[in-house]
Amino acid sequence: MGRRRRGVMSEQFKDELAKDLGFYDTVQREGWAGIRAKDAGNMVKRAIQLAEQQLANRTPRR
Repeated sequence: MGRRRRGVMSEQFKDELAKDLGFYDTVQREGWAGIRAKDAGNMVKRAIQLAEQQLANRTPRR
């Protein structure tokens, strides 16, 4: 059997993304397995955008 991979995003961060993207009610009712593939993709896209913004806002170390 394959190994289960450890999640990269915290549960709190995933919940916040789901709320922002408007499908948190589905997560509460059905769990993460209940969301659509499109919603999961949008969640990943948004997480990447936020990470890129954080990196862009960092001051370079010298």
